[in-house]
Amino acid sequence: MQAAGLLPEDRELVDGVIAGQRRALAKVITLIESTRHDHQARAAAVLDALLPHTGRALRIGLTGVPGVGKSTFIEAFGLHLIAQGLKVAVLAIDPSSSRSGGSILGDKTRMERLAQQEAAFIRPSPSSGTLGGVAEKTREALLACEAAGFDVVIVETVGVGQSETVVAGMTDVFVLLQLPNAGDDLQAIKKGIMELADLVIYNKADLDAAAAERACLQMRSALALLHASSPHWRPPVMPTSALHGQGIDKVWQTLLDYRAAMTACGEFAEKRRHQALDWMWSLIDAGLRHRFREHPAVQATLPDITQAVTAGVVSPTAGAHRLLNLMNRYF
Repeated sequence: MQAAGLLPEDRELVDGVIAGQRRALAKVITLIESTRHDHQARAAAVLDALLPHTGRALRIGLTGVPGVGKSTFIEAFGLHLIAQGLKVAVLAIDPSSSRSGGSILGDKTRMERLAQQEAAFIRPSPSSGTLGGVAEKTREALLACEAAGFDVVIVETVGVGQSETVVAGMTDVFVLLQLPNAGDDLQAIKKGIMELADLVIYNKADLDAAAAERACLQMRSALALLHASSPHWRPPVMPTSALHGQGIDKVWQTLLDYRAAMTACGEFAEKRRHQALDWMWSLIDAGLRHRFREHPAVQATLPDITQAVTAGVVSPTAGAHRLLNLMNRYF
């Protein structure tokens, strides 16, 4: 379905998003996140129509363990940007329960002052079991926010551990929030994230300034031993106190310096091109998994194989091969 084949109501949504209407943007993201087949086709057409209006925002990925103050930091940072005359969108991902599938989606209430700003848009979304700390449709929602004219789009991850790295593959700059008194054990398990981080921030530095400074020094030493993601940028480490607004202006200036440095060497545009291709392949993988589960032969055989594997009669490897072989005639 091409953009030219948009339904009248979808054309109205597209026009509303381009005009910067937050209600239209919210409706488009709801359409994007829908699992209905007809809605997915409509969402693809809407995104095609919005695509020429995307690409101008700075995409920021932000992660950190629970309690580090992500929401407080984003609110202080967002208010600072709005004071500079910029528009800010926040895509906040909440963890979904593995039992009920539900999410609290409380980020908007934790950013009450930012949510009241006309120049801000906050969209909580459930992770719905998607790995990597993001929701399945976060990339599409990000593009919709760009088309709506937001200058900065922040993707706040679930923040539950080492898997919080997928966001680095969909944003321009990856920011890691740390706690000054977390200890060396936390830094050790965060090595994978540290290698991807473009900026490391020790929040809540006001609680213990000396500890924050020591943590910054230790992190700088640790980063010096890691392979830099770019020869043109060494990740800075800085303390902040989002609660008191301390260091927020320096964070924004550092992000501007990063964009300028990466643009000058050509890595900024190259990174986005690679991300677009990775995005396409991830969608192909997801689509193949979905079609596999919906295949009539798979659906007919799956209960028996599932029972056999559970009972220990058939190994998981053999069960997987039998199910995959049902698809051979289609490939």
